[in-house]
Amino acid sequence: MSLYSEEGGDGPDFIVLLHGLGATGAVWTPLLELVRTRWPGRWFVLDLPGHGRSSPLQGYSLEESTAEIAATLSPRVVRSGRLIVLGHSLGGSIGLALASGRYGVQPAAVFSAGIKLVWSDEDLQRMQALAAQPAKKFAAEADAWARYLKVSGLAGLTDAGSAVAARGIASVGESWQLAMDPRANATGKPAFSELMAAARCPVHLACGARDPLVTIEQTRALDPQAVDLGPYGHSVMVEAPPVLWNWFEGRPR
Repeated sequence: MSLYSEEGGDGPDFIVLLHGLGATGAVWTPLLELVRTRWPGRWFVLDLPGHGRSSPLQGYSLEESTAEIAATLSPRVVRSGRLIVLGHSLGGSIGLALASGRYGVQPAAVFSAGIKLVWSDEDLQRMQALAAQPAKKFAAEADAWARYLKVSGLAGLTDAGSAVAARGIASVGESWQLAMDPRANATGKPAFSELMAAARCPVHLACGARDPLVTIEQTRALDPQAVDLGPYGHSVMVEAPPVLWNWFEGRPR
């Protein structure tokens, strides 16, 4: 399959930025301004499988998505450098899976922010229902953008068609729809404790104090050293890129 990606920088060290469910790699645009000046190596941003311009998968379990991403990363990792993963939400869960080294690449450290850790039966049923529905079509482009900004958690943080929202919708004939494959909602609940136990590198967790999907107490139950990033919501990399980057720079890697 093909995963849409953007990359830059130079050197053996390699940082990979993984976005959350419903978004695209474009959400890292504000943070990349810091990465380009403060990261002494290469950087890599992609659209997760079934998101943005990346190809869909037959199935979207955490294992399937992680395997596809690892296959894309493998030829880019060099022995003399370190692979560092910075993930958000679903991308953070994929980072935890990569930390095990079971997928053919071994990160030197994983940073995961804003992972939803507590899933009720109602949450899982709702996600399965969304995965079973066909992509909703909109006659007006503005309506598709409004839906995308809500689904991606970007509503109130950026405007329709902005660089941060890039690749979020697609035209289909005379209508518009979200670029995300609805079946990607069927990721399920990861076994977080097992993922942490299997990690073969340092794993650092964090979340914003106003994140509606996870609390710092829940995060510290998994990582006692987890960091409260301050008065921000779910998408800290958009709301306060320096805060997220300072957390990243301040932890062992």
